[in-house]
Order: sequence, then C-alpha cells, then structure tokens
Amino acid sequence: MPEAIWITFAFVLGLLVKTVGLPPLVGYLAAGFALSGMSVMTGIEVEETSVLQHIAHLGVLLLLFTVGLKLKLRSIVSPEVIGGSLLHFSITCLVFAPGLYWLLDLDWTTALMLAIALSFSSTVLAAKVLESKRELRAFHGRVAIGILIMQDLIALVVMSIAAGKSPSEWALLVFGLPLLRPLLFKLLDASGHDELLILLGLLLALVVGGLGFEAVGLSSELGALIFGAMLANHPRSQELAKSLWSVKEIFLVGFFLQIGIGGLPDQQALMFALVAALVLPLKGILFYFLLLLFRLRARSSFLTSLSLTNYSEFGLIVASVALPQWLVPLAITVALSFVFSAPLNRFAHGIYERIAHRISRFESHTRHPDEQPISLGDTRILVMGMGRTGTATYDWLLSHEPRLMGLDSDPAKAETHQKEGRNVVFADAEDTTFWEGLHMPDLESVVLAMNDIEGKLIAARMLRKLGFTGYIVAHTLYADEAEKIREAGADDAYLTMSETGVALASHLMENTELQPAQVRNPV
Repeated sequence: MPEAIWITFAFVLGLLVKTVGLPPLVGYLAAGFALSGMSVMTGIEVEETSVLQHIAHLGVLLLLFTVGLKLKLRSIVSPEVIGGSLLHFSITCLVFAPGLYWLLDLDWTTALMLAIALSFSSTVLAAKVLESKRELRAFHGRVAIGILIMQDLIALVVMSIAAGKSPSEWALLVFGLPLLRPLLFKLLDASGHDELLILLGLLLALVVGGLGFEAVGLSSELGALIFGAMLANHPRSQELAKSLWSVKEIFLVGFFLQIGIGGLPDQQALMFALVAALVLPLKGILFYFLLLLFRLRARSSFLTSLSLTNYSEFGLIVASVALPQWLVPLAITVALSFVFSAPLNRFAHGIYERIAHRISRFESHTRHPDEQPISLGDTRILVMGMGRTGTATYDWLLSHEPRLMGLDSDPAKAETHQKEGRNVVFADAEDTTFWEGLHMPDLESVVLAMNDIEGKLIAARMLRKLGFTGYIVAHTLYADEAEKIREAGADDAYLTMSETGVALASHLMENTELQPAQVRNPV
C-alpha cells in the first residue's frame, strides 16, 4: 500500500522542518520530491495514484470552503482588490510574455499562456499561512484573499477559452444560489454539534459545491468557495470551520505530496524554475506599489504582497489544459516558490519591523478608510479582541465602567458590535503603525482577548514600550503561552479552561446557597 509509505515520509519530514521553525507544508513538499528521488535511485516506481489525486483535490476543496466560511463578500468588492488584481495581471502579462518570447524562443501564444500561469499566486499556500497566523480576517488578510479570488476567476476564464469550451446553460443557475441561503442556514441549525455538522460541511464543499459546479462546466474550487461564503454570516460558521479543520489538514497533505511525486525535473526545467524564482521578488514589489496606489499603508501593502509572492497551483491547472508540455517545469517553479514564500511569511511581521523605515516613505499621506489612526479619548479600560471572550468581558465591565472601548482586527465584526451598541472600533494589534498613532491619555487597564498568542505578545510589549504602567491581563489555553505573555509585560495571564471551572464553581455557590461541609469529630 504506497499511501502508507507516503504518510510516513510526510510525517517524518514535516516534523523535521517544524523543529527548525518552518511550516510543516515545506516538509510535505520535500517528502514528495524525496519519494521521486528514491524512485530514481532504487528503480522502484513511485507515482501518484488515483487515491492521492482524490485526497489532494478534496483537501483543496475543503480549504477553499473553510476560507469561504470566514469571508464577507462585501469586503472583497473593493477598489484595492478589483483594481489591484486586474492591474497586476495585466502588467505581469505585458512584461513576462515578451520576455519569455525572446529568451526561450517561444511562439506568442505559448509565451502568453506561460506569463498568465506565472501571474497567479497560490490560494492554497496564502490561505493556509494566513489561517495558521489567524490573519484571514485582518485587513491585509482580507485584501490578499480577495485578490486571490479575483485571480482564480481570471484563471477560470482563461481555462475556458484555452479549452475551447464554455459552461453549460445550466451554469446560469449559479446566479440563483443566494435564494438557497435560508435553506442552508436551517440545515446548519438542524445539524447539531457533532458528526452531522461535519457531514454537512463535506456535503456542501465536496458534493454540492464541488461536484455540482463541475456538472455545469464550472470550477469545483469556485463552487466550494462560494458555498462557504454563503454561510459566512451564520453565527455557527466558525464552529463549522473548526469542525472541518482536522479533516482538511489531513487531505491537504496529499496536495503537497502530489506536487513532489509528479517527478524529478531535468536540467532545463530546473533552470526555468530557478530563473522564475529569481524574478519572484518583482511580483511582490509590483503588488506592493499597486496597493500603495490604492492608499493602503506600507505595513498592510507589505504583508499582503508577501503573502502573494509565490506561484500558483492554478497555474498548473491552466498548464494542464493549454500547456501540458510545461507541466513539470511549472510544478518545480510552484514548489520552489512555496519553499521560499512559506518561511518568509512566517516571519512577515518581524521582517516588516526591520525594513519599515525604508519602505514606509512610499505610502500615501491620505489613509485608506479601514486604516485610520486611533485615539482612545477618555477610555479607562480597553478590550483588545472582540470574539466570544472579549465580548463577554466587555458586557460585564460595561455595568461597572462606562468609559470602555473594544478593538478588533475584523472591520465587519467591529461594525456588527457598533450596531449592537458597543463602543468597538477596527484596529490590528500586530500593526506597528497602529501603535505609533495610538493616543491613550486616560487608559488604566487592558484586557488581551485576541485569539492568537503573537498578537497578545506584541500588544503587551508595545503597551509597555509606550510607557503604559496600568494593569494588563490576558487569557490563553496553555501554561507555556501564559508565561510568555507575562514575560512580554502582562501582569497576569489566566488559563481559559481553569477560569471557566472557577466561574462555574462560583455560580454554583451563588445559586444553591451551598454551605461548607461540616467536619465531624472522630469517634
């Protein structure tokens, strides 16, 4: 059973790269190439099976479905997303196509299709990296995903033209999908919290979205993404995303293995991939200046651009339709870009802090509406992170202290809180520029209720760096993270589950008038 050997290679190399601080997906890629190399050295044939192909495809569909669950479509329809993606695509094709035509002595059609394939960025890699850092809903994460969705739509159009096929007349039914949203919401409510919830996610992502869209001549990836986005406004959408997390992760291993098992390249393919990797920074630089053109700040432009500085698996799909002879060189190119891009994105915030003084001078003095500086005014207590924990904290404190403010890195969530009457504004705790423009003259206490440990550490450090001497408290699931938060400057960091137990016990004492047990005298 070859799949058992592949799982072993993936685990060993994934664990190995994780120990040196790289994302496990780099190890999965290495495992695929190691298997190909073993095949060459031993003569034992190693090639992808139909099982691996299905697993890889299911992993991509589930990833895009969970990305859709975290998206607000209204945030995608913005000038920086539409304009940035279309301008980048056009400029890349205008520059790359002539270069490939002259350097590789290709015909114009082949050169143009190669340029198109290289213009796309990886939805799988960017979404996975942003998700692992919990930045999908941050401003730069939403811009990056929006641009990737636009690129995927462009890729679908290109593939349809290259294949000489067009969607069937039944594809028009897609425009009626919003009418199904009430039914989908009822199904989600009726599914409970156990295995039916997971099965519903699989049904919508793989069957209705994936197979259904393929049946009418559309992309299964697009179908999975759309059905996820249709559920994004449901209160239980994040519960569904979490329930699918482990299944999605397992299947995605197959996707990265598939890239490497495709085969070892020849010298010409390696040279093509190496040259493409050398010009990869130009792709990110172009994104950076285009986003600055749409009034994004240097930090948001940099983080968005870095997440898009790679080549796309969609380029391979385009090549499979229009350029089958270029599949191997493009596969190596995509894999090599993953190896470079994944670790860089892991340290994106640190990299920006080091070069911010050099690149921030290019940003516009007119701010984007989502990126205005903040003043806390007469706020005495600040709650950073307005998820379930932050919201419960805010509501309890409000009865004791009216001068209260909440911050959240998701503009849509901040807007929802504002409609419900809470004093909540958009702000990203990991944004160094936010801290530079922060005014907090009367602030006395801060609650760190963000989901990710990195945001809590940055917030604690920056508050102390700015001279804040008040009380900082945070919550976390793990004892080692609590220690790190205290070392960063917080006064206290409580373990979430332990505090939940304390709260339940206190409710029990209050509502049952439970008296301390009487100690009996020994006989």
